[in-house]
Amino acid sequence: MKIKKILNNSVVISLDEAEKEIIVMGKGIAYAKKVGDEITSEQITKKFILSPKNCPQRVLDLLSNITLDYVEIADNIIQYAKEKMTLDTQDSIYIALIDHIQASIERYKEGTFIRNKILWEIKNFYSEEFDIGLYGLKLINDRFNISMPEDEAGFIALHIASIRTNDNIQQTYKVTHFIQSITNIVKYYLNIEYDIGSLNYRRFVTHLRYFSIRLFSQPENDHEPLENELLDIIKDKYHQPYMCCLKISKFIKDKYNCTLDDNEILYLIIHIAKIAEDNKKMNK
Repeated sequence: MKIKKILNNSVVISLDEAEKEIIVMGKGIAYAKKVGDEITSEQITKKFILSPKNCPQRVLDLLSNITLDYVEIADNIIQYAKEKMTLDTQDSIYIALIDHIQASIERYKEGTFIRNKILWEIKNFYSEEFDIGLYGLKLINDRFNISMPEDEAGFIALHIASIRTNDNIQQTYKVTHFIQSITNIVKYYLNIEYDIGSLNYRRFVTHLRYFSIRLFSQPENDHEPLENELLDIIKDKYHQPYMCCLKISKFIKDKYNCTLDDNEILYLIIHIAKIAEDNKKMNK
């Protein structure tokens, strides 16, 4: 494998067997070398396929100033995440996480702290991802002998969540805020406290997560229509959850210009009814 361009001593652009440009990383991989020189597989720590989509000029600029510490931490986090859940990782995801880790550490060392305003939501809506974030936080603190707070674990968790749902980080923020809004409507309308460790709460949050993804990707749904009789029975049986659903429906219509169909209303009623039942048991 020959060097096509040197970005720094540890990062070069090369060509793979199919003559496609790739980014190759390794400690001192370009030290005392020039364009056209060979590099061996033993020198390589990480490879990325180079494409206009995942490597615009700003990414090349980032990689020109990156150290392998950040690359190794990001890779360890993603490999750990793969052991815990099913992930379909793309090279652009690695680069986004490397970029985030480098920026966070540099800000911390400069004395700048960014509070994670949705840390509670991340802990409760993305509990598996947050556990991975805690793993990543420990890696960072141990490697750099610093004490970054749990807020950083939350930010890492959002990156993992975006990988899991094949979204960008901005979309994951959007989904998180959506879940926060709906759970708050239910909480205050029914005047309840959530049992965040309960199976019904987890199922409710999971339902909202996937519903929001459908909402943002396909505002118009294509569900088969429900038999009105079934919905009427559920509405009568769970009147308060149904009224709460109407409030949710209005919120979604006003904010996202989307109308909930009978299927979604039915599912929401059932989830909310189970949450309300859990609350009654907690207060007995």
